[in-house]
Amino acid sequence: MEFASAWILSASTLPFLCFFWGTHAQQAFRTEPRNLTVQMGATAVLKCEVLRASGIVQWAKDGLLLGPQRSLPGFPRYSMIGKRGQYHLRIEIAQLEDDAFFECQAGQSESSDAIVSSLVFLTVQIPPLKPYFTMDLTTPWVAGKKYLVECVAPDAKPEADISLYKDGVDLTGVMSFTTSGSKDKLLNTHAEVTITALRSDHGRELTCHANNEAVSQPVMTTLTMNVYYPPEPPYIIGLDRDEFKAGRLLVLECVSHGGNPLATLQWTKEDEVLSTTWGEEVMGQKSRNILRLKITPADNQAELSCESANIVSLSPLSITHKITVFFDPEELTLSGSLEAVEGQELNLSCHASSSNPPVTIRWWLGYKELNNTIVKMEEGENGGMTTTSNVIHRVSREENGLRLICEAFNNGTHFSKIQAAKLTVYYPPQKVFIDSPPEDVPLRAGTSVLLVCHSTGGNPPAKLTWFKNEKGASNAQPQTTSHMVVTRVLNLLLTASDNQAVYRCDATNEAKTTISAQTKLLVHFTAVSMKITAKEEVLRQGQEVKLECFSGSSNPKSDVFWNMGSMRFQGVEEAPKTALFGGVSVVSRLYLNLSSHHHNQKVICQAYSPVLEEGTNTFYQLDVLYPPEFSPKQTTEVQVVEDEAATIPMMVSANPEVLSCIWLHRRQTLVKGEDQRHQWSDDHSLEIRNVTRKDAGVYTIKCENDEGVNQTTVKLDVLYAPSVKAEKDPVFVNLGGTADLICVADANPIIPGMFSWKWLGEEEVEIGEELQEDESSILTIHNVTRAHAGLYQCMASNGIALPASVEMQLVVQFTPKLRKGHQWRKVASRGDGTTTAELVCQAEGIPRVDFTWEKKGMLIDLANPRYEERTAREGYFHTSTLRVVNVSAILDYAFFSCTARNSLGDDKLDIQLVSTNHPDPPSSFGLVSVTHDSVTLEWIPGFNGGLQQRFRIRYYWDQSISFMYVDVFPLDATTFTVTGLQPLTTYNFSVNALNTIGESGYADNGAVLTITTAGKVELDGDLLDDKTVAPSGLPTHLTVAFTVVFGVLLVLNSLGWFFGRKWKNRRDKTKAERDSAVNREKSEGDVSSQSTVSNSNKYESREKINTGAQRTLLTDSGSETENNIYESYTAQFQEDSHYYYPTGDYKPSLGPHPEERRGLGAIPVNFESHLYEDVGDERAYKDTLASSLPSYPPFYSNHRQTPQAGDWRSPTYLQGIKRAEQVTNDQQQERDYDLPFELRGELV
Repeated sequence: MEFASAWILSASTLPFLCFFWGTHAQQAFRTEPRNLTVQMGATAVLKCEVLRASGIVQWAKDGLLLGPQRSLPGFPRYSMIGKRGQYHLRIEIAQLEDDAFFECQAGQSESSDAIVSSLVFLTVQIPPLKPYFTMDLTTPWVAGKKYLVECVAPDAKPEADISLYKDGVDLTGVMSFTTSGSKDKLLNTHAEVTITALRSDHGRELTCHANNEAVSQPVMTTLTMNVYYPPEPPYIIGLDRDEFKAGRLLVLECVSHGGNPLATLQWTKEDEVLSTTWGEEVMGQKSRNILRLKITPADNQAELSCESANIVSLSPLSITHKITVFFDPEELTLSGSLEAVEGQELNLSCHASSSNPPVTIRWWLGYKELNNTIVKMEEGENGGMTTTSNVIHRVSREENGLRLICEAFNNGTHFSKIQAAKLTVYYPPQKVFIDSPPEDVPLRAGTSVLLVCHSTGGNPPAKLTWFKNEKGASNAQPQTTSHMVVTRVLNLLLTASDNQAVYRCDATNEAKTTISAQTKLLVHFTAVSMKITAKEEVLRQGQEVKLECFSGSSNPKSDVFWNMGSMRFQGVEEAPKTALFGGVSVVSRLYLNLSSHHHNQKVICQAYSPVLEEGTNTFYQLDVLYPPEFSPKQTTEVQVVEDEAATIPMMVSANPEVLSCIWLHRRQTLVKGEDQRHQWSDDHSLEIRNVTRKDAGVYTIKCENDEGVNQTTVKLDVLYAPSVKAEKDPVFVNLGGTADLICVADANPIIPGMFSWKWLGEEEVEIGEELQEDESSILTIHNVTRAHAGLYQCMASNGIALPASVEMQLVVQFTPKLRKGHQWRKVASRGDGTTTAELVCQAEGIPRVDFTWEKKGMLIDLANPRYEERTAREGYFHTSTLRVVNVSAILDYAFFSCTARNSLGDDKLDIQLVSTNHPDPPSSFGLVSVTHDSVTLEWIPGFNGGLQQRFRIRYYWDQSISFMYVDVFPLDATTFTVTGLQPLTTYNFSVNALNTIGESGYADNGAVLTITTAGKVELDGDLLDDKTVAPSGLPTHLTVAFTVVFGVLLVLNSLGWFFGRKWKNRRDKTKAERDSAVNREKSEGDVSSQSTVSNSNKYESREKINTGAQRTLLTDSGSETENNIYESYTAQFQEDSHYYYPTGDYKPSLGPHPEERRGLGAIPVNFESHLYEDVGDERAYKDTLASSLPSYPPFYSNHRQTPQAGDWRSPTYLQGIKRAEQVTNDQQQERDYDLPFELRGELV
């Protein structure tokens, strides 16, 4: 009761509520959520967008409301996202608990009722865990036994499918079943199969594949089968003797048959494993191990064995052989000094290492054998013996250079080995002297000086060595020898250390006797060293630093100066001190206040020598510590077009150098390597390749070193061209309602006025109001009419690349509207029971239109075989055709009612079925256009009487002696151009319809349409239609030439017309009676042939003809056999007295004609008019025209053309020609003079 009372309103409050309701709209869903399936861990977004939201919007999960706040407290992974009007539910890291029903709700408000979206389900798919086998995988299988194999794929949603394979072959007989998983909604899938182990199964793989919708590739587990049995004892191939020479390569093969796994073969020597590499022969069921053993002395008396075994062997099986090796000594060593001073004794020894058998040693000096030897033998390695021979010999000067040889011979291998050396006997040099500059002449540092040392005598020649101040000199050239004189040159590039330095040359050889010579130099030099030091170890900005410059030894003294960049300073200098190389040193001090700008600055100290006129420099680079500082030139905003590369520069300085710089974007740290598009340069600038719109935003750069932290921000603005989509397509609206067409653009920048709407229809309509709301544009059309229906284009452009557009369809729903012109209200058919009548009812309407038929107010039973309904639909045009079979005048000549109905309303039309008759008069006869020599007329046809109808235009003017008639072509045309008229002349026009039964009265109750043609434009004494150039673009002099030619042709045409008329009169006299009889028979046959009426009511009252169809009409009605002009010769101008003259096969050419081609000087104004005079023999007429008329296109047209420079023919010209020829050819098969009088071909 309280609810009802709330709606009892007084008359005074009603207007207020109407105003209130008119300004507050009902909230509605712009986007409703849809069912969604995601994989576990993914992010799910359920979309919900509300238009005109006024109530509280929130989501419900399994009936539980999540709350109106966008952060959704209590649900840490849930949030509502989106802009104004958008309440999209975002679920991050989807879990099994999110597998539930959701709905979006907008609560009730003062201005709107509550709305609730459809219930949608979020399905979370979970892949199976890695499958596993349940049997013991460590125990080997034994051939012949059966084993149960079970594989389990745990915790999947939906349940997993399991397939088992052995070496890729699908196993049959697998049984599967499911059990509950570790959680609700999760399932475990079990698959079992029984396998009998075979010897051939060894090494094969059992594979378990688990798959469901949550994984793209199956999850798999693999088990390798293992089956065992023992091998046979081994044997050796290739060991035929027991004695071998060292160095020989033995190739031995150990073979063992059988075993699974096949036997593991290994070679051993004295229990040392030589080879465990073995091969298998599957066909021979044996294992082979080939040993390639190069015999060495260590193999002497060694036992060589081959062993075979596998995992089921109780103990290894083996075969053993012992070998003996003959070998030479590996080394023959000659020891003792082979160099001696003459008169000394040499003690030499020759030692042969272990050999089998032992060797014999002999000595040779030159060609002389030395016999003063002592030989000693001992046990050696590998079971052999070593041999040592010692010799003592006193040398003389004559034995210098002789060859000393030690020879060892092995009787077992018959191999001889020697060791040879050259004997050297030494004696000392005789003299040494130096070539050098005088010691009292000063030399400039940097000058090149040569010191030359010479030595004579000695064996070997003396070795010369240069010393500087008792230390070896490094710049000496290699010594040279010439005629027993040895020379060595010392190249000096004088330095400070050369001042007063003592240079000595020593000559010595292996005789160990040395002789020497020496000299000194006087050198002037600049400071030998420069050094700047700072008292403070660490420099920071704001400190004062004291720099000391130490100028090293110089000769003579140097002057000290300071400078930094372009600034020069005078330091505080101390007294000079004695220094190195006989020079003096100087110390100077400088004080500076430090800032960050001093970092890396170089402070230069210079010591200048006035005597040498040159100086020495050094610098001290200031290392000033300061926290990171960003340059004033640091960019704050970077703009880039999408898909291009963007570089965000970073201009920062710091000392120590920046230890770490962190880039943040949207509060997330950018990590190197996570995104391959991010590239950092050496200066920490960031380059982003293939930039996307997601990269836009503010980037924070935070840099830190030991001195402090600083940061700056740079904005990246990503520009991209718009992409447009329709919010809803198509858009349905009722007639008279309000339509909202919404398109949404994704673009940057979003600029005002970036949207534009365009109506894609042909006719102009009021497009409506456009409103831009951020990235959306709304086109609102009030009071929608049917003219608004169709395609609309929404285009968006922000100056980036090309504009984007989308098309939307506006569908206007309206009640059915039937076509109700005169031609739709009547249908004619003979009522003799032999014909079928078609009653056509056509309606426009949206949505779908259904039809019902009534006869005399009673609903027609369509089950009756006499009635049949056919329906068709084309767009919003709906057609229902009722066929009445075997029409009876008594039963069916009546009023039929057609009712068109849809959900918005209905419309009704009464159609009368009558007998065939002459047509009804046309209506709405009117003017379309007028020129100086043509008039274009239009009309609406009336009922055709049930037969094909055509139209005839009648006209006359004050000076005409009779009516002129023009038959319209094509037959069903409702617009026509009458040409060949005179300018500034008043004409009276009428139109009527004809069919085979008769003709109608003239349109609009016989009304006459009075029209006055326009006048010509006269320029420069020439008559032109509208322009001073001929229609084809020809100059004026060519136009005059064409005028003369056509004047001559006109005279020839007149002669042809005269002879043709005389021939016509003669033929009419001979065939008058026959023509009358044939006409009566033909007329009766034509009337009786109309048994079925189709498309009897296809014209709508007051409907204008389609302009596109009008352009397809034939361009010259005066040249067709059924488009003729009639002239009456009765003094009373009676309408029914016409003389018909057949034209036979005469087919003048058709062609379009621009209006500008008319009015050529000598051509009469009424060039197109054909008076009905007698025409002679048609052959003579044709011959005359054929011989006199040039093959130019005709200069007349029944409709206006737009002149074109390239081709004066209309786009439909060829179609018109083909259609005219088809009509003419059809008429050739039935000559005009063979037809009844009233159906003969009309004259041209």
